[in-house]
Order: sequence, then C-alpha cells, then structure tokens
Amino acid sequence: MTTRKSLFKMMAAAGIALTVVFSGAAGFAPAKASAAATVTTSSTASKIIAKAKQYMGRPYKFGAKTGNTSSFDCSSLTQYVYRLYGISLPRDSKSQSKVGRYVSKANLKPGDLVFFYSPIHHVGIYIGGGKIIHTYGKPGVMISSINSGWWKNHYNTARRVI
Repeated sequence: MTTRKSLFKMMAAAGIALTVVFSGAAGFAPAKASAAATVTTSSTASKIIAKAKQYMGRPYKFGAKTGNTSSFDCSSLTQYVYRLYGISLPRDSKSQSKVGRYVSKANLKPGDLVFFYSPIHHVGIYIGGGKIIHTYGKPGVMISSINSGWWKNHYNTARRVI
C-alpha cells in the first residue's frame, strides 16, 4: 500500500525528470552563465589585487588625496584600485562598508573588502589564504593575516563589491 508521502515523492521525481528531458540543454544555461560570471569576477579580483601589490611599502598618510599614488590611507587605496577596474567606491571606509553585499568571514573570496573596528574605520582587500592587503602605519601598504593578533580581534565585517 502506497502512502500519500511516498506517492508525492514519486510524482515530484517524475516531474523533475520530465522537466530535465523536455528542457534539454536550456536547463544547463544558467550554470554556464554563472561560470562565466565567476571567471570575470575572479579575473577582476586578481587584477585589483595585483595592482594593489604594486604599491607595497608605499607610505600611509591619513587623508591621502584620491588618485594620489605617492601615499595612501586605507580607503584611498581601495577606492583607487577598484576604480581602475570600473568599480566606484565612496571615499571613506565606513561608507565603503555599506556598498555591495554582506559576506561572512567564512565565505570570503579574493577581492572582497574587509572592515575592522567598531565603529568601522579601517578597510583592506582580502587576497585569499586569510590575508589582506591594506595600509596602516609603517611600512605603509602591506599584507597582514586576519586570522591572528590584532586584525583577528578587530575584524568587523566584509562586503563583496565585484
């Protein structure tokens, strides 16, 4: 004797099977589009990170002018390198923390913006492997781990803008 629950499961499975049979390759188009978007996102993130790394050691200067590459503060660095790849960010870290979409620390991807302090007043670019590129004090633009020490204790949130 077939129960209502198992009958429902059989009908649902049959419906899914018919959808796959009659949709053919069209059923797989979103996966292809998603893969293309991921490649573009990954490529843009790689370019942004590579550009930021070109400024390693560049001095930190609070309030550095946007577009000035002789020194940076944290948000002028992020604003500058993202703008080179068509992504417009506000000037300060608190405002930058409100653009894009939230991403949990466990789901960070290279190119995500990461924010520190509460209230927020520091931003860096996640480069993968638990590391960020940012500028803060000496030596200026540098790479730090977000999973230990001061940065671990002051991590606040992250946003995906790519």
